[in-house]
Amino acid sequence: MQSKSLLACGLLILSPLSSQEAELPLDFFARGNVSFQLADEGNGSFTELKSNSSRIGVKGEQALGKHNLTAFYNLEWGVDLANLSSDENITSRNQFIGLAGDFGKVLAGRVDTSLKLSQGRIDQFNDYEGDLKKLWKGDNRLGQSVAYKSPTYNGFNAQLTFISKGDEEGESGQSVAVTYGDRDLKKGAWYAAVAADFDVSGYDIIRAGAQTKMGNLKLGVMAQRQEVSEGGESQTGALISAAYKLDSDWTFKGQAQTMEDDRSYSVGADYQLGEGTKVYAWYTYQDVDASNNRNWLGTGLEIRL
Repeated sequence: MQSKSLLACGLLILSPLSSQEAELPLDFFARGNVSFQLADEGNGSFTELKSNSSRIGVKGEQALGKHNLTAFYNLEWGVDLANLSSDENITSRNQFIGLAGDFGKVLAGRVDTSLKLSQGRIDQFNDYEGDLKKLWKGDNRLGQSVAYKSPTYNGFNAQLTFISKGDEEGESGQSVAVTYGDRDLKKGAWYAAVAADFDVSGYDIIRAGAQTKMGNLKLGVMAQRQEVSEGGESQTGALISAAYKLDSDWTFKGQAQTMEDDRSYSVGADYQLGEGTKVYAWYTYQDVDASNNRNWLGTGLEIRL
């Protein structure tokens, strides 16, 4: 644990050094997101402070001067701001190295699978209690991975993730996706994706989704079919989301998700305090296994650097 703390301190010391000042491909980034929540998970209500995928990291890229190649890296760690005494306070997130060129990008390390990345920004409650991973499989970030991302052609892009066995007892898997448009909806009004996992974390999954922007309104839909890779009954679910930007500061959003008989409903609002900083509030209700009703009410602060 001491080594992890020293690592975090080292990143903070390096953070003031821009790539120009240090003549190194070094870009420090961080996100802190903490919410105060009133929760009822079926056995009575309680309050809690929750860290929502807070993180620190460094990344960079450098032109190699040969064959039009660029080398890049990403080293990212999750930080639990609400439970600093835990041995798991600092955890591994996306950590990889790679090469980019006219052929696209190839990277190796611990990465989000192609299926996970294919969701784009459709999930309006990502990292909160209403996150789609609460009901759906496929939200995987795996080591032993090699990933390829093709160049974009007429708006289309292909991605492939191969997960190695790691040892003789392991199982290899593949995750693939084809996307169209801009996942951030900044350069275009449409984003769409079709993706599949084959024996990834024990599941076979097919997922399709789309999102569009009409003025200040964003609408998204997704559908998923999942089943255990070694055989089992398949399950299907759907998701619909909406976000409305009232002005430069306020965004109101809602989302409904199903997986067979399980249900999740979320509503919320974000208020932008400044560049990279917002306060928010949300409410999520989930009905799982036909008898386990859960709900959360949260408000919090997010700061991005």
